[in-house]
Amino acid sequence: MTDLASFLPILLQGAWVTIQISLLSLIIALVIGLVMALLRISDQFVLSNFARIYISAIRGTPLMVQLMYMYFVLPETGVQLSPYAAAVVGLSINEGAYLAEVIRAGIRSIGKGQMEAAYSIGMNYSTAMRRIILPQALRNVLPPIGNSAIILLKNSSLAAVITVNELMHTGEQLANTTFRNLEIFTLVAVIYWILHYPLAHYVNRLERRLSYDSARRH
Repeated sequence: MTDLASFLPILLQGAWVTIQISLLSLIIALVIGLVMALLRISDQFVLSNFARIYISAIRGTPLMVQLMYMYFVLPETGVQLSPYAAAVVGLSINEGAYLAEVIRAGIRSIGKGQMEAAYSIGMNYSTAMRRIILPQALRNVLPPIGNSAIILLKNSSLAAVITVNELMHTGEQLANTTFRNLEIFTLVAVIYWILHYPLAHYVNRLERRLSYDSARRH
């Protein structure tokens, strides 16, 4: 127990870095996802295909490769990123591709009649999208976005491969110096579970609430 008590504060420092990386990456990914979703549904051929290629390329390659690219390849082009920055950029770009498809599906779920009604009262495309379509679409996709946040939290452990001192890398360093693999990685797993549980609980409640609201409307 004494050893566990001494391990815990060190692992919690790594957990705090994990939270920071996950939250920052999620915020940036939401922006990327929204922009790419709008480009994907655009009538402009070049913009739509740019978004399509981005989404396909990112979703079609492993996150670990993308992180390695950010940290090891970009410096060869003159772009030097710290491990922390490389992790945030890599996770954001990766998650943004998945969120783009989530948001696009949410936009497509809104009936065309609402856009036509917006045009009929004098709104242009951007105003109608901002005031009518996107608020409804984003509300509908909140549960999938929450699930994406959970996946992002767990995927942040891959930042260990580029030496970010998040929870997983901290656990590996501690295990290498103490040889207490069982205790340390059990603690790491428990901390990840504790970090994920409130978010998973919230997503489940949100899904039930949205299902209840949908049933009431019908």
